[in-house]
Amino acid sequence: MAALQSPEVGPCRIWTSSTELRTSKMDTKFSANPKMLGVFEVACADPQVDERVKLFRNIFDFEDVFDAFEESRSVAIVGGGFLGSELACALARKGKKKRKDVYQIFRESGNMGKILPEYLSAWTTNKVKAEGVNVMSNTEVIGVKFENEKLILILSDGKSIKVDHAIIAVGVEPNTDMAQKSDLEVDPELGGYLVNTELMARSHLYAAGDCACFYDPKLGRRRIEHHDNAVVTGRLAGENMTGGTSPYIHQSMFWSDLGPDVGYEAIGVVDASLPTVGVFAKASDKDAPKEVITETGDGSKSEADNDEQKDEGDANEQAKKRNKVDDYVKGVVFYLRDDVVVGIVLWNVFNRMSIARQVLKEERKYDDLNEVAKLFNIHED
Repeated sequence: MAALQSPEVGPCRIWTSSTELRTSKMDTKFSANPKMLGVFEVACADPQVDERVKLFRNIFDFEDVFDAFEESRSVAIVGGGFLGSELACALARKGKKKRKDVYQIFRESGNMGKILPEYLSAWTTNKVKAEGVNVMSNTEVIGVKFENEKLILILSDGKSIKVDHAIIAVGVEPNTDMAQKSDLEVDPELGGYLVNTELMARSHLYAAGDCACFYDPKLGRRRIEHHDNAVVTGRLAGENMTGGTSPYIHQSMFWSDLGPDVGYEAIGVVDASLPTVGVFAKASDKDAPKEVITETGDGSKSEADNDEQKDEGDANEQAKKRNKVDDYVKGVVFYLRDDVVVGIVLWNVFNRMSIARQVLKEERKYDDLNEVAKLFNIHED
């Protein structure tokens, strides 16, 4: 949500999104820059390779990626997280009739491996494969060549694949280039500008969105790269610029949909390295990933301030097809730190985010999380 050119409001400044389009893969006019893997950065010194390697982060990147996919017979997506997995599923579904090959390459053992517990990541990976994605897990690209109008990606397992384009979706790095010149503090571990609870980096200077590293009184120092956080921190920073003194205490959420069988919303610290407890139930006709619009003022699935106003949509047919015994179709996953719930994933469970926020707010140790799961009505018909 930040940029280096800052409009002034009275004596205060807020870093806002630049209106200038990116002109290169590594432009630095945004609050965060998509990461470019070293092996591709070296290979892109060749203009023929550079033309066929795409970064994927914003709407302009998507337009570039979409055009490249339309003219391709095969693409490789590098990255197994949110963007990489969502893009792989979407392109595989779109290209199925034209028999296009979509490869997804990542070093983790399964899709969303840094977020989901191992068993759920493995289940999700099977669903991604069912969408037509050639998933190549536990794998890295260690070499890139260009031959006969194709990119040749040399993999860590000794194999290689030929594709028309490669799309890099491996996360972002916060843009803190101006920190040293401006005497601003940067968090050495999480990255991003250190801000106080009012999102102030220094007197009359505020940061919001991906590049703001704030202190969460319940969960500690955090930097969040999701849409809901950008919306709410941007609003709050603007309010505080004009005289407000409100702290940032909102627990932002995020969501992801991977084909018709996987849709989830999450809140708090969801890290696969933490202990987890999952409670699952059989899906009902009401349960399916669906486009849910809430009144956040920006037409997104994010429910920044209004959790329960959701459009039910028309997705029951997909749910009926999935209404069978399947251990991980529907449930709640609790993430624990010192036996306290610090994160929650609602797995194909919708319209329950206000309950999740309340559970996090209580900061309790629970004797039986199966009882807590009942609050989410996951066993309802």
